[in-house]
Amino acid sequence: MSRPTGRVLTLLELLQSGGIRTVAELADRLGVEGRTVRRYVDQLIDLDMPVESVRGRYGGYRLAPGYRLPPLMFSDDEALAVLLGLVAGRRAGLTTTERTASETASAKIRRVLPKHIARRLDTLLEALAFTTQPGEFDTPDAGILLTTADAVRHRHPVSIRYTDRDGRRSERTLHAYGIVAHAGRWYVTGKDPGIGEDRTFRLDRITDARTLPGSFEAPVGPSPEQRVLSGFATAEYRHEVTVRIHGTAEQIRTHLPPSVASLEEYAPTDGEERAAERWLRVELRAERLDWLPPVLASLDRPFVIERPEELRDLVTALAERLGSYARHA
Repeated sequence: MSRPTGRVLTLLELLQSGGIRTVAELADRLGVEGRTVRRYVDQLIDLDMPVESVRGRYGGYRLAPGYRLPPLMFSDDEALAVLLGLVAGRRAGLTTTERTASETASAKIRRVLPKHIARRLDTLLEALAFTTQPGEFDTPDAGILLTTADAVRHRHPVSIRYTDRDGRRSERTLHAYGIVAHAGRWYVTGKDPGIGEDRTFRLDRITDARTLPGSFEAPVGPSPEQRVLSGFATAEYRHEVTVRIHGTAEQIRTHLPPSVASLEEYAPTDGEERAAERWLRVELRAERLDWLPPVLASLDRPFVIERPEELRDLVTALAERLGSYARHA
């Protein structure tokens, strides 16, 4: 690469770092005169790079958003960070329906990496292990994701077509509060003005999203992520479970996070003894109960099952099995 061409690319890299760069600053960084900087800028403009001239006392040059992405220059650390982010995103299921997009993006970056960096990256990926296998998730359409995000930012109502888990289709208006990534899926939470209640929807089940005219006020209270987690804990399932546990919220949350259960202080009724340590009432909903006895046992805290009776039977059966195992020589 000739020296002038290398300086032109260095100029592009400086502009990509953001902000307005004065001619004097660029000339100093490139080791050239101001008129040479202007000539380099003209070369970038001839290549359709969206370089803007900013007038005034603090004027200079900046890179404006263009109709196409200009060449990007990454440092070694930046290239590694981007590639690891793409790998982590695929493992977490946080991709769009363009399933190959992250793979082709990775391939384009890897293709231009210096050989010594590519070797180091390959070494890292070979040594890198994950504690869980990558999930097979249905991921949202990129256009729907971006349309919804725009509605969240500008507080515009959005019309969505939604298919629920039972296959029922509906069209509704949503005042979207925020987008939340949880457990490998994308969710949007907001108020359904048609029913006057907060709702949470999986973005991969939205088949169409259109921004509507008008606006709404941002809500006060819990954050979007808190609304999503509390929605999971109170969703409609077959069994409603209530258990009193003698311990702290921190001890309980290690096994029953906010997305699974809600906690509240337990106030003893008249006639009940007030213990020195507090009890917390835990409420949750579940399709199945067989996973709960091991969880309660792992808490290693006194507990009282209020409902359902079936859970009490399952806990008793587990205790008997463990006792029989312990008696075996």
